[in-house]
Amino acid sequence: MALDIDRANISQANSTSFLKDLGLNTNDFNLGNSLAKAGFLIAELPSQLISKKIGPDRWIPAQMCLWSIVAGSQFFLSGRSSFLATRFLVGLCQGGFIPDVILYLSYYYKKSELSMRLAFFFTCNYSVYIFAGFLAIGILKMDRIGGHEGWRWLFLIEALFTFVVGFITFFMLPASPTQTKTWFRPNGWFTEREEIIMTNRILRDDPQKGQMHNRQAISWTMLWESLTDFDLWPLYAIGLVFQIPQTPIQAYLTLAYRQLGFDTVMTNLLSIPNYALGIVTLLLLISFSEALNERSFVAMSQNLWVLPCLIALYCLPAHAPWSYFAVSTVLLGAPYAHALLVSWVSMNAGSVRSRTVGSSLYNMCVQLSGIIAAYIYRADDAPLYRRGNRQLIAICCMCIVMFPMVKSYYIYRNKQKRKVWDAMTREQQSEYLDTTRESGSKRLDFQFFH
Repeated sequence: MALDIDRANISQANSTSFLKDLGLNTNDFNLGNSLAKAGFLIAELPSQLISKKIGPDRWIPAQMCLWSIVAGSQFFLSGRSSFLATRFLVGLCQGGFIPDVILYLSYYYKKSELSMRLAFFFTCNYSVYIFAGFLAIGILKMDRIGGHEGWRWLFLIEALFTFVVGFITFFMLPASPTQTKTWFRPNGWFTEREEIIMTNRILRDDPQKGQMHNRQAISWTMLWESLTDFDLWPLYAIGLVFQIPQTPIQAYLTLAYRQLGFDTVMTNLLSIPNYALGIVTLLLLISFSEALNERSFVAMSQNLWVLPCLIALYCLPAHAPWSYFAVSTVLLGAPYAHALLVSWVSMNAGSVRSRTVGSSLYNMCVQLSGIIAAYIYRADDAPLYRRGNRQLIAICCMCIVMFPMVKSYYIYRNKQKRKVWDAMTREQQSEYLDTTRESGSKRLDFQFFH
């Protein structure tokens, strides 16, 4: 929740005279969003490596406190330069947070349990946008208090909330299931028997998790092996494009509502329903995936949902505010496949080393998609963005084709492995299991999920 409250408020600030007050235009706003994504992207892998070295229980709260300080400094924005600088620094401090959380959760849950837990995590993110929408309505009424605009108070107050949560997290986040005791919690959270049960169930599900402890750094050799794990590249490719069809609409939503004649309060209220719908569709998506034991076609449903909405958006007349609200709400309420794709990367990584780096690389691709998407809606295409919507429709169609291709690739790789494995005698198989230096998804007895 703390992550997204400091990401959501730029959109809520945009429902006011934020751009006008700072002398910015929509291209400057695009550049600011791109710089935030670039900072996020640059910090992604280094952040994950730091987390693996010192432990996510220490690094996650440190990140929260760092970005809250930068986010709060937006109270003092004075123009284009300070706006661009703070957007970049906020992204830089937040980079790696999501992979850090994924790595941390993998210490506690089996592979089959991770998708739903990540769904709950992203549901909290969606809930923030609902909560923050109502909160923004109240905070923005502080306009001109102390001679400052309401959007300045919005940045400051919400950053203070994040800092408090981050500070508390320093004391609340245990290092691992067997390291919950602290000076103020001498008995820990679990009994010794419960710790043994938790550890055994995790290791039985994935023995590779026992190869590295939670404060063991990744060597340069391990890093290179993870970077060249080509079997994860198809998922990185999906991460690069699957969110693009929705991103410009999301980024410009409050600005579009203002241009259609809605006031600040109504704009913030109208931006809430799509998140409520998104929570429902997200949980349904993960439930269907687990019930069917299917990832590719279920994840594809996001783009299948978005495509007809994009076509409808392209066909809308110039002055149809309530029609735009209806279409954009349905479009942005699409089943969010990110949680499913993140867990898919984690499952197909096959080892702690590869999971650590793979989660970061996947999320780097997702952030890069945000940079690409920021330049689809351009000032010379305003206010209807017909050209931009045509581009989004084309990208959405491409995404729909990619999911079956990725599934076919993993089916092919599984058949390759099975063919070699089945050609071995039982003695050879046993010798391979005892002596192989291959790890994770490179092992012949590992089968990819799809």
